[in-house]
Amino acid sequence: MSDDTPVGPVDTSNMTDDEVAALNLRVVEAHFHNETPDSVDKAIALYADDIVWEAPNRGLVYTDTNEVKQGYLGIFETLHYNRTTSLRRYATRDYVFDDQIADLSVVGDQMPNLGFKVGDRVSMRLIHIFEMRDGQITREIAYEMSRPWGGASDHDWIGPDAAVVDYPDGPHFGQWEK
Repeated sequence: MSDDTPVGPVDTSNMTDDEVAALNLRVVEAHFHNETPDSVDKAIALYADDIVWEAPNRGLVYTDTNEVKQGYLGIFETLHYNRTTSLRRYATRDYVFDDQIADLSVVGDQMPNLGFKVGDRVSMRLIHIFEMRDGQITREIAYEMSRPWGGASDHDWIGPDAAVVDYPDGPHFGQWEK
């Protein structure tokens, strides 16, 4: 987490919409950066006390940070990220929208209702909508649209400004030593 990313509520009442949007982008970037087994508590620390975490495509709704943490730990045990393609991210005073594609390998079975088995390769269109309040995440909705990698529905328009990150050597989710 960068030194200028606050943990806890921020008084945004005297900030412009652009300043709040910039703050929200920093908070979400710090949240994503810390979605790892070693720093997941830092990611969760950016949630408000009344957090709602949803993965509607898997039928999951969590309202307790311990449930959210267990959900993340299950993701870390289940998925290996091969590549991510970031298509767009933008913010307003109240929301952050993030749209990306993840090329994944299933390496475990601790992710409820994923619909794929160990050994499968998955292309996931992953859209997050974060509701924000005072520099904290109050709701995270992760629309995980999973489809077989290379299959008929694995088709997206990727613009020339998309940011691609490859994970050729790991370790990344599901690959950490225990």
